[in-house]
Amino acid sequence: MKKMLLMFVLLAMMVLAACSMEAPGSDSEETTGGEDAGGDYTIGFSISTLNNPFFVTLSEGAEAKASEMGASLSVVDAQDDASKQASDVEDLIQQGVDMILINPVDSEAVASAVESANNANIPVITVDRSAEGGEVVSHIASDNVAGGEMAGEYLLSLVGDNAQVAELEGVPGSSAARERGEGFNKVATESLDVVAKQTANFNRAEGLSVMENILQANPDVTGVFAHNDEMALGALEAIEAAGKEVAVVGFDATNDAVAAVEEGRLDGTIAQKPELIGEMAVETAVQHLDGEEVEASIPVELELIQP
Repeated sequence: MKKMLLMFVLLAMMVLAACSMEAPGSDSEETTGGEDAGGDYTIGFSISTLNNPFFVTLSEGAEAKASEMGASLSVVDAQDDASKQASDVEDLIQQGVDMILINPVDSEAVASAVESANNANIPVITVDRSAEGGEVVSHIASDNVAGGEMAGEYLLSLVGDNAQVAELEGVPGSSAARERGEGFNKVATESLDVVAKQTANFNRAEGLSVMENILQANPDVTGVFAHNDEMALGALEAIEAAGKEVAVVGFDATNDAVAAVEEGRLDGTIAQKPELIGEMAVETAVQHLDGEEVEASIPVELELIQP
């Protein structure tokens, strides 16, 4: 009798153990169905320089959108140094970010960094400037060729046919400098006399120095197109110091440039929308990480700002 009772107790314990093993299994199957769509992504953003108001605004737009969408954004400043940018991107790869946004210092040099991210299976989006190698999910930027052409047409309207003009170019190797110059020269080659063309590296102080030299060598210059507003404002300082009347057109519509246009000092600037570019970059990144299809190229509209 005792043996039968013992066997009954052991059998009951085995049944209870089996039930307890099944319950957690059924619960886990209900809670492990797929990734958390859109949640807690970590996005790295390598920016060419934060010493330029345009890119500060772009970064702020990206940060605001990341906060709104619940993503974490890590911004690193390449300080206009292609080697530092490559190192920054490698650091982001080692951190295991989900996506990398890159605003290249140099479109050709950045290709190896994009390829490194590709090899680590981290998707890349280029912002404002393109990369000349590696695979990118999307490129988000204004149409720089169209903007350069818009600037050329406007400068032509100010100075007239065959006027002597100068062109201040951006960082050599950057897609923005190349494309803005291409657009401007579509107009200038036919209707203007470009007597000086020199880089000032998108920098205000260099724009001042370069323009001083251009004015000494070419005293009959009546117009200037600068590939960005920082160089345009530097050129404007040199022109005002020389007491000359020279029309100046910039690119970016930074706050300082718009103020100079409103004051009647700067003749115009091509308005990009850096805050919107930053917002769209993060939004596109999250959409891709959520498994949505995104466009390979996303243009952001331009506008001429004039007095």
